[in-house]
Amino acid sequence: MPSENKTPQVYSVSELTEKLQALLEDHFDFVWVEGEISNFSKPASGHYYMVLKDEKAQIRAVMFRLQARYLKFLPENGMKVIAQGRLTVYAPRGEYQIILDYLEPMGVGALALAFEQLKKKLASQGVFDKEIKKPLPFLPQRVAVITSPTGAAIRDFLKIIRRRFANIEIIIVPVRVQGEESTTDMVEALDLVNRELNVDVIILTRGGGSLEDLWAFNREELALAIRNSHIPVVSAVGHEIDFTIADLAADFRAPTPSAAAELLVVEKETLLNRLNDMQNRLVSGIGRNLKELNQDLDRLAKRVKDPRKRLADTWMRLDEIHTRLARVMDLIVRDRRIRLSMEKRSLLLHSPLNVMVSIKQRLDFQRNSLGYAMNSCLGEKQVSLSLLEKRIKDLSPLSILNRGYSITRRLPEKIVLRDASHVKRGERIQVLLAKGGLECRVEKLEPD
Repeated sequence: MPSENKTPQVYSVSELTEKLQALLEDHFDFVWVEGEISNFSKPASGHYYMVLKDEKAQIRAVMFRLQARYLKFLPENGMKVIAQGRLTVYAPRGEYQIILDYLEPMGVGALALAFEQLKKKLASQGVFDKEIKKPLPFLPQRVAVITSPTGAAIRDFLKIIRRRFANIEIIIVPVRVQGEESTTDMVEALDLVNRELNVDVIILTRGGGSLEDLWAFNREELALAIRNSHIPVVSAVGHEIDFTIADLAADFRAPTPSAAAELLVVEKETLLNRLNDMQNRLVSGIGRNLKELNQDLDRLAKRVKDPRKRLADTWMRLDEIHTRLARVMDLIVRDRRIRLSMEKRSLLLHSPLNVMVSIKQRLDFQRNSLGYAMNSCLGEKQVSLSLLEKRIKDLSPLSILNRGYSITRRLPEKIVLRDASHVKRGERIQVLLAKGGLECRVEKLEPD
């Protein structure tokens, strides 16, 4: 307890909060925190808000948009992470929180987690569906290669092409294949090839490397650009063990740049050998078929007889059929005429004119009956209306006033008076008569 001679220092809420904030920020400049994410939210501002918790406690955390854009993955509720940041106090709510500068998932690398998240997202959108992939053309004439012009990938690719089929035209579209801006370069290159270059296929390639080196090929915008290309795209990124989002989105994946060249064209010598073999087989097959046809023609020529006898038999057969057909047609026409006469008599008996006359008679009768019924009903209603008018007149207050009575109301409220005690001397009253009314002033009260 403070002594009687010493006055205790009284802080305002703002002052106390500022001192606590200064104390926290001085003693906990940068801290590392391990916990589980909950209540994660990402509003339109682009900031990340979350709660880091363990079994016994929790702390609010925020990562502003400038730091969040460098994350390779999207935080999720239930994810265990290691975070670095600065402790501070949020004065409007009086809560302490940590402002995050760095966030990393536990147990798996950030890039690997981002790869799996993007792979799952694009798969749900149908970007990897086999049904929408375009087939590769056979022996393309013009090929666009999007890659670094100084890398080993393009040298290997051109070496294979020159050896297998040197006649193919290769157009190299130079881009950066590593770094922050490389994805933008490749997306713009795909758009340029689709708009400006008349090529049969696009090769997107680079040499091998770590997951960080190949990260430009794991971006969502590149996958969508590949999918939107109307020209077939072959992805040949890294070595056989390397696998990227671009490989999944492409129409075809080659494990290496050299494999892409081998996949794209066959060897010229092999193709010529296949053409010669097919030509020889075609000539041999045509010769064999001609020989068989000549043999069949010889056999048929020996079996052919004088066609005039067969023609005579056919003409006689046609005359017989014609006679039978004419007789049958006469019988059918005669039967149809008899049935037509019967139907005509039946129609006359059931003529619509007769039916209409009967209906007209019924309508006239019903019209007359309806008019009589309506006149009778109107007479009854008029008698009832006269009786009701007489009853209303008998019950009307005006009929009572005609017998000498009046209605008195207090002014200005116009309240009907039923007791003399409800008005005072000197007050104005209104007396309603059968014809007209009077406005009076009370001179004397007689309550009894």
